[in-house]
Amino acid sequence: MNKPSYRTEKDSLGNLEVPFDAWYGIQTTRAIHNFPISGRTPDKDFVHAHVLIKRAAAIANRQGGWLDEGLAKAIVAACDQILAGQHLDQFVVDRFQAGAGTSHNMNSNEVIANLANVALGGERGRYTPINPNDHVNMGQSTNDTIPTAIRLTALAKLPRLIDAVTTMAAEYQRIATEEADTVKSGRTHLQDAVPTTLGREFAAYGWILRRCASRLAETRDPLCEIGLGGSAAGTGLNTAPNYIENVASELARLTGEAIRPAPQLAAQMQSMHDLQHLSSTVRDLTLELIRIANDMRLLASGPRTGLGEIVLPPVQPGSSIMPGKVNPVMFEMLNQVCYQVLGQDAAIAAMTAAGQLELNVMMPALGSALFDAMDWLTHAVTATTERNLQGLKVDRERCRDFLHQSVGLATLLNTRIGYAAAAEVAKESERSGRPVSAIVAERKLMSREDFDALVLEAAHGRVAD
Repeated sequence: MNKPSYRTEKDSLGNLEVPFDAWYGIQTTRAIHNFPISGRTPDKDFVHAHVLIKRAAAIANRQGGWLDEGLAKAIVAACDQILAGQHLDQFVVDRFQAGAGTSHNMNSNEVIANLANVALGGERGRYTPINPNDHVNMGQSTNDTIPTAIRLTALAKLPRLIDAVTTMAAEYQRIATEEADTVKSGRTHLQDAVPTTLGREFAAYGWILRRCASRLAETRDPLCEIGLGGSAAGTGLNTAPNYIENVASELARLTGEAIRPAPQLAAQMQSMHDLQHLSSTVRDLTLELIRIANDMRLLASGPRTGLGEIVLPPVQPGSSIMPGKVNPVMFEMLNQVCYQVLGQDAAIAAMTAAGQLELNVMMPALGSALFDAMDWLTHAVTATTERNLQGLKVDRERCRDFLHQSVGLATLLNTRIGYAAAAEVAKESERSGRPVSAIVAERKLMSREDFDALVLEAAHGRVAD
């Protein structure tokens, strides 16, 4: 006998056919039909976080005396299967879905209920003895599980992003240490400026990236304050005794994070402030990465007609028409990702402001935008560090040549002959194309050797400008 393709389930809207082998049920199936939007299923960390909430809720409801021991164990066992990586293909609701994430919440409830019921000898779609709403969703609402899951997801992704940024910062510092004595021309306004060292230049990149990583780490603690237990509209409606404290304690145990009930449960449903703050901090990092990536592309420009002070490892041919051309593709990719992340932050800001009265219904798209931004940036920073920074070479001779050609060296004469006289030297150098050191020696202001020594001292910060 052939196995049927579909089973029939019923909800408050009527009957609907559900794929026979699906672990999800009728409400998930309605969402599949309603929202064929992006083709993107939920973020895996988000699925994991939401199932963690269902597991913790079962424990808290058992502790409160509302959920039978046997049913609680079955729900926990079903959750553990998913947390171990099984049945992830059953989480199928599009990222753009019903407001607040009700569709995803029911997707989780149905999958967990069906897994638990089959383990207890029941059938998929019969929802006995465990019902998706009455048992898996006990004491919960989309209003409190979805924002809590977004927080837990962000907490899971943060260490990866911080590690990627810290690793990039360490690579810049490594190069800075190696090139501490590589003197080069500084540039301001993209014009010749005072001498500096490539070590100082790269150390600054590393320092600001470490600061960005530190600022990201500071966002963790506010994210640990959850509104779970607020149920609908922060009222705590239909929750077991001590549920709010118990479910937070269980989530803290499961995640290793300092999860705790927020002092204002309703606010955690109305406001996306903590998530917006995280997004803003990610944006701040992104702005620095754009600036640094552009510097890398400038410093590597050439090889003959650009700056060419650094040489990036070739990772692929750079042109389909120009033989031998190699482009700074990793930093180009990083730029592109950063611009996309800025777009995600703008969307998050708009959706943060779009909350109304007791709930922000934009949470599914808001969470998705935040997850994308964090993942994309993590992967892009890691790839750029591994494929380009770790093999970066410095053309020290090129740096030295540019240094001695720089009109900015005239600045070193300010304290000796005054700004106006030094400006005349700079103009002469620019007009004639001769190095400042030659003009200084010709005018008997200083020997060429003494001036070169002054340049080195200035580059290392041992004399005043």
